[in-house]
Amino acid sequence: MDLALLRTFVTVHRAGSFTRAAALLGLSQPAVTSQIRTLERQLGRPLFLRQARGVTPTTIGDELAHKAAPHLDALVEIAESGLDDESSLRTLHLAGPPEFTAERALPALTELTGDDGQGFALRASFGTAEETLEGLAAGHHDLAISTARPRGALLTAAPLCDEEHVLVAAPRWLERIGAEALRLKGAPALENLPVVEVHESLPFVSRYWASVFDSRPAASGTVIVPDLRAVLACAIAGAGLAVLPRYLCASTLDDGTISMLHDPAVPPLRTYFLVVRTGTLAMPHIARAHEWLQRAATAWC
Repeated sequence: MDLALLRTFVTVHRAGSFTRAAALLGLSQPAVTSQIRTLERQLGRPLFLRQARGVTPTTIGDELAHKAAPHLDALVEIAESGLDDESSLRTLHLAGPPEFTAERALPALTELTGDDGQGFALRASFGTAEETLEGLAAGHHDLAISTARPRGALLTAAPLCDEEHVLVAAPRWLERIGAEALRLKGAPALENLPVVEVHESLPFVSRYWASVFDSRPAASGTVIVPDLRAVLACAIAGAGLAVLPRYLCASTLDDGTISMLHDPAVPPLRTYFLVVRTGTLAMPHIARAHEWLQRAATAWC
């Protein structure tokens, strides 16, 4: 069986579209379509069901992808690392949410970038859970940190750690509302406070309200900025209340720069997953990074 045909097939399977696969491979869409048809003729079975938007693999297509993809990834790894240059470092491509990756994962992994013979070069990119998992499936990343557990068998996920969310604001807001009023009234006491969030849909605040108050927030976003570190900075400056991961604001809570508005008996949690393409943990540098992050995460929870 032609390896070029298999490579095209796996790329289409991961991308879910002939068009996206063609862009990833640097080929025209007709060329990709022709290669897939050639492979289907050789196997005597259809590999994809064509739909209005993209393609869906058949059972045979899924089975072939699960068998072939890890081996193709290993061949690409060998080709990229080079057989003759033993001094060159392998490169680990990591993707994840900007704040957690920057504050937790990267500092831990930089310990593995030395020249001890087992180190690797590190490249990081940030994105949403959807973007990160799509990029991982398409082969752009080796390892992903995601707040969503992927479906299907092409990606393998392991729980990494749980993140506690806290409701915070500058101390003057707590003084204005009053701790006793917050204790007695709960969410209604917070209705007139401005909100700082990462998106107009208020994902963090809405999740907190649903989990703790069993309701929806009445306020809309006053400051919207797509980075939790910026949300924290705005909250410290007095822009309004915010829901943040505890690890991100722990030091400012300790020194009184920011105040916790509510301390529920069971705080809301969000789980992070460590995700790889199935079979790629056979590659030493990916396996080492995967194990190292899981070990480091025991101190983050």
